[in-house]
Amino acid sequence: MTTIGVEEEYLLLDPVTGLPVPQADKVRAAAGVGHLVTDQEVQYELLQAQVEVATPVCDTLEEVGGHLLRLRHAVGVAAEQHGCRIGVCGTPPLRHGRPIAVTDQARYRAMVTQAPQLVAEQLVNGTHVHVAVPDREAGVQVLNRIRFRLPTLTAMAANSPLWDGHDTGFASWRTVIFSRWPVSGMPPHFEDAADYDRRVERLQESGLISDTGQLYWQARLSATYPTIEVRCLDVQLRADEAVMLAAVIRALVETSLAEAAAGVPLPDCAPELLQAAMWHAARHGLGDTLIDPDGTPHRAGDVLYEFLRHVAPALDASGDTRQVTSLIHRLLQDGTGADRQRAALAQGGLRAVTELVSAQSTMP
Repeated sequence: MTTIGVEEEYLLLDPVTGLPVPQADKVRAAAGVGHLVTDQEVQYELLQAQVEVATPVCDTLEEVGGHLLRLRHAVGVAAEQHGCRIGVCGTPPLRHGRPIAVTDQARYRAMVTQAPQLVAEQLVNGTHVHVAVPDREAGVQVLNRIRFRLPTLTAMAANSPLWDGHDTGFASWRTVIFSRWPVSGMPPHFEDAADYDRRVERLQESGLISDTGQLYWQARLSATYPTIEVRCLDVQLRADEAVMLAAVIRALVETSLAEAAAGVPLPDCAPELLQAAMWHAARHGLGDTLIDPDGTPHRAGDVLYEFLRHVAPALDASGDTRQVTSLIHRLLQDGTGADRQRAALAQGGLRAVTELVSAQSTMP
């Protein structure tokens, strides 16, 4: 079975005001005291109001879900010890008028010099899914095949409608925030692994990026692990939603590997159409249409069911079909995290949103 790993980024929020608080160093240290987590599992993030967790390499969805719940619990308890709560939202409902302190690491200090305003507004949190691939050559072929599915994944995972106390009109404002960096958005088509490496090296030599960590494409080859890393997802309200997305992405990668081996032609996707389709998905989530590779709009629910049909053999092979199908039905019924944040805002204001994004963090 193909292995997977999941990373999640959380905000640290004041439980009364809902504002981000710069307690990451203390929370990260406290999370490791009880021996429930290791240093590698709770990691630094750019700003001191954020923490990141990373599961070990997993074989099954049960492993992924168990680790995410363990890590959410450990970080949540540590946050409570320092007067804050973790928020599982792609953007903060509210922000301070002044910048949050940057984590004291050389690469983060360099980013402040490069783009101070972008760093100040980088209070965004995602879910990153790593899926093992046989080698970098296979990884590039997978990247080329999953590109036109990334807007659908973005729409499914939308959980960042609020910014500075108001509704942005976007289901995933995080996607818009991230699109402002020099190398971001949809990954381009690559001829092969050598082409990928050559183009990344050129970006570094030009000084446009300082390291491969600044490749903010929505999907990329991992520089550390033999994996494809899909990065287009907002962090999820519930752990089981992150698990469902990880399962779908693993099935998509496995399907793409099988198609590449069988010589199935790549979809013809114009880059400008893909970029616009991603913007459309971030704008509407699952509340409107999604755009297929030839530019035709379809109802979001129809696109999801076609997506399930496409990856069904891989889901069947891993035994994940029933769980994934059930969770996608729930997603279509209850809405995305963005839909639920908006409902909380309408019913109880920003305080209700803070309660939602904090309380959901430990739910299965």
